[in-house]
Amino acid sequence: MLSVKHLIDTYSLTADDITQILDTAAAFESVNNARVIKKVPALRGRTIVNLFLEPSTRTKSSFELAEKRLSADSISMGGSTSSVVKGESLADTIQTIDAMNVDMFICRARLAGTPQKITENTDAIVINAGDGKHQHPTQAMLDLYTIRKHFGHLAGLKVAIVGDLAHSRVCGSLAPALKTMGAEVVLVGPPTFQVDDPEWFGCPQTWSLDEVIDDVDVVYMLRVQLERMEGATIPSRREYNRLYGLDMNRVHRMKENAIICHPGPMNRGMEINADVADCGRSRILNQVNAGVLTRMAEMYLLLGGENNGISA
Repeated sequence: MLSVKHLIDTYSLTADDITQILDTAAAFESVNNARVIKKVPALRGRTIVNLFLEPSTRTKSSFELAEKRLSADSISMGGSTSSVVKGESLADTIQTIDAMNVDMFICRARLAGTPQKITENTDAIVINAGDGKHQHPTQAMLDLYTIRKHFGHLAGLKVAIVGDLAHSRVCGSLAPALKTMGAEVVLVGPPTFQVDDPEWFGCPQTWSLDEVIDDVDVVYMLRVQLERMEGATIPSRREYNRLYGLDMNRVHRMKENAIICHPGPMNRGMEINADVADCGRSRILNQVNAGVLTRMAEMYLLLGGENNGISA
């Protein structure tokens, strides 16, 4: 099992933890991708609460599918359907649900630190499904899974994380996870989107995509998060695309075996062109598939699933 009780961030995960998640996800591939009946009894009788206080399509549906694949009982609650909108505190909401003897909370929230706050009000296990600009550890695990499946390893790979670095919880989770696994990371973005302290990430930072694209194995394009910018200055969509967007001219400069990733949803024509998103180097849909596998693995490992759960 993992060395952590909760999955709140990627800094707390060791290389062994990450490897265990990826290896367990690989064992679930036959369940999710090959079987007609895509279900195992690994978490039968366990109760999971999906508390999504921020809109989500990919992450929420991915967790719900993963829970069904594992035979868990689950309920989903959104911001508009929880008592939080009536003025109830988050702590009271969690304690009320906890009194029903649930086993796990999956939390997505606009405010950074919300999943950690939940751990202070329940004995149940908590998984952070994205909190503000802070962390999105389950996204990082599906990214690592996708990259490792293509290359067969992570150590020694060079990865460029490109775009809206300052507002991205994906960057905040993926960069440290890659470094834990022995990969090299470079952060690329316009000055207004760069992180304030790249040394905290332990990664070099540059404003020029063109100076790094020839030398990396993975080009990871971040979504421009207009909803979190809080007045940040950006060029026009066309200018941003010209300077930092991934077009076919840049794709042709990439290494022969290099791949393209994006966490979704995509702003086509801004950070990534439509033909690039759909080209043979793109692993964007592979990432979506990997999300179900890795989230199955995370819930299975944190809840101490049955030994025969994978093969049953």
